[in-house]
Amino acid sequence: MRKARMNSVFGMPISHNAPLTSNLTEEQRKQLCALLGNVKLTLLYKASVHGYQASAFHQRCDRQGPTLLVAYNRSGYIFGGYTSVDYAQSGQQIVDDKAFLFHFHGGTPVCIEINSGCYARSDGAGMPTFGQQLYFCYNNQQAVYNQGANAFLGPGSNAFTFTPATLYGNDTQLSECEVYKVEQNPQVSADQKPWRNILWTAERRAQLIEMIRNHKPLLTSVSQVRILMIGPVGAGKSSFFNSINSIFMGRITSKAISGSAGTSLTTQFRTYPVKDGRQGKPLPFVLCDTMGLEEQSGAGLDIEDISNILQGHIPDRYAFNPTAPFKPHERKTRPASLQEKIHCVVYVIDATKISLMSDKLQEKLASICRKVNSLGIAQIVLMTKVDEACPLVEKDLQSLYVSSYIKSKVQEVSSRLGVPVSCVLPVKNYSQELELELNCDVLLLTALQQMLNFADDYLDDVGPVED
Repeated sequence: MRKARMNSVFGMPISHNAPLTSNLTEEQRKQLCALLGNVKLTLLYKASVHGYQASAFHQRCDRQGPTLLVAYNRSGYIFGGYTSVDYAQSGQQIVDDKAFLFHFHGGTPVCIEINSGCYARSDGAGMPTFGQQLYFCYNNQQAVYNQGANAFLGPGSNAFTFTPATLYGNDTQLSECEVYKVEQNPQVSADQKPWRNILWTAERRAQLIEMIRNHKPLLTSVSQVRILMIGPVGAGKSSFFNSINSIFMGRITSKAISGSAGTSLTTQFRTYPVKDGRQGKPLPFVLCDTMGLEEQSGAGLDIEDISNILQGHIPDRYAFNPTAPFKPHERKTRPASLQEKIHCVVYVIDATKISLMSDKLQEKLASICRKVNSLGIAQIVLMTKVDEACPLVEKDLQSLYVSSYIKSKVQEVSSRLGVPVSCVLPVKNYSQELELELNCDVLLLTALQQMLNFADDYLDDVGPVED
């Protein structure tokens, strides 16, 4: 049997027949594929296996089409660059307006696009460079080198605007360097058929507004559908109310307190009716906001409080106390009417944190789901921050239902919470915008319309249809 050809990387023997294993996690791979627009990545070169020499790189990466370089340093940073033009050792300066650098921040890749009029890279016999600026495996060593902006280098010297501290934490020592062949995923057709249909038009927006405006709950004893928002701290419950309120007010509003604090900014049970314009009549729904869920016991919203909210026992502006749940018998409350009960429960989940959800928090949500199920109340999952989760969607919100990454997140949250995929609705809340935006409105209104439909299903189940 012929032995595998051996070489060495800094004195260590390696086998060129060794199987290549990516250092990327499956989540990181999905994120990078989403950044590139639904592609597949094939690992061509791994420095720890093939060597940090330029000859080893070119032997495996030349004339392979678009490639993605991913570098890892000893401080845990993951960063790199993409080029759509083959490596060919032509000795030329390459123009490539699709080239970019990237780094992972909070589990999501951040793209640094090439500056206009600059060369993307040099196509020489050495290791990859980007913009005559960032050199990977510099001098065939386990290091990255930043040449920095230098006016004397001419076009391309400042092709990318970044700081070393942000890109790689000022740690130039690499622990690994990988290069991937980037290919269009054959499972995605050229026209990229969406996995869920939606009309991104002003006509559809107007139609949804009119449907919501004229909605009448199935039972006449209920004048307004009550929708309860439940979710972890910072997921976007209050932001969803503000976003819906903004649409019907015709401008960005901030009535409910929202933000990104580590603990819940909502400390009371609040019921938020929405008016049809500044002087308009109340719309046929009320959004109920709660304190955020936290995984620790004695922190965040208590499950017993949620049970009392569902059954209509807790009044508006009741201040939550995680160490002392509300006890309806202490206030000698009368039985709640159907009007006061919750008709639809919406779990608000941050798309960027689904995979990071702790077991404790998942169990807390599962306990709530079981309670809601026992009462027969309709349930929906609102998956927020889809633009932060997927770079493709951040560039164009209409890419939402083309993104395979968002589809995988929908499937993951469906599995974790035990709700059908059809009940998981991705949205983008208004957060930093100053003006309303059509695509954002269509997503938000579509989700709200579905909540009203589900509430009608619940009302149909609990009582006969009234004239």
